[in-house]
Amino acid sequence: MKQSIPPRLHVLLARDASAAVVIRRGPSRHTAIIGWDRKTDKFKMGQWFYGRIYERRCDLSPNGVHLIYFAMNARWESSVKGSWTAISRAPYLKAVSLFAKGDCWHGGGLFQTSSDYWLNDGYGHELQMEDRHLRRVVNYPWHEKYGGECLGVYYIRLQRDGWLLKHWEPDGEKGRVTIFEKPVKDHWILRKRAHAGLYRSVGRGVYFDTHELVNSRTGEVIPKVDWEWAELDGKRLIWAANGCLYSGRLGVKGMYSEEFLHDFSPMQFERLEAPY
Repeated sequence: MKQSIPPRLHVLLARDASAAVVIRRGPSRHTAIIGWDRKTDKFKMGQWFYGRIYERRCDLSPNGVHLIYFAMNARWESSVKGSWTAISRAPYLKAVSLFAKGDCWHGGGLFQTSSDYWLNDGYGHELQMEDRHLRRVVNYPWHEKYGGECLGVYYIRLQRDGWLLKHWEPDGEKGRVTIFEKPVKDHWILRKRAHAGLYRSVGRGVYFDTHELVNSRTGEVIPKVDWEWAELDGKRLIWAANGCLYSGRLGVKGMYSEEFLHDFSPMQFERLEAPY
């Protein structure tokens, strides 16, 4: 009997607003973009994409208005050359700025402000459409560098958003795990173990994250291997596991007030138009 694999979830939070975007992948060639209002915990369907969106090369503008993403549908003879970086109005995918790529080296980018963005250009994009209200930052704006692909965008995004890169260690499979930490409260630390390997395991890609809760006072470590994404959202902790989103709070004695927010598993591909 074929194993049922829940959809993979990755979330982008707006730094200066309550908006967020959930990137839902599954089956492998079906990706959905869903808007999330973190004040009300209401979700709004954006658009589906038949192909691959590289979630670790994506970003949401600080005001939550724009999404930058890198996508691939392998139609190499098309006008966008089979892969492209686009900026859209979240949570939709219809481009307001569009850069054809033609391969999967580099691509994607990050927002510095709500109007300024950096394009992970590498071997170059071909400009096809540009929103004049947005401004591209040409010079590389950071000190750290982690290569031109997923980690070169993702690790910068993590550090920008308050994660501390502590160290890295081998994973035993010719890959490595990079350890990031973020203080929560009451001596608790959220630890992210960012895996980067050579082999794909069932339900995971070569890049995936697991998490731990660490009590810096007692040394207690609580593994959260099924948390594929986790972040601090104000005073609460939010995380994704097995196709669902949850929230909770950490106190002296550990987790409390855990809440189920949404199950993304039943969703099925449908063709939807952006309202602009």
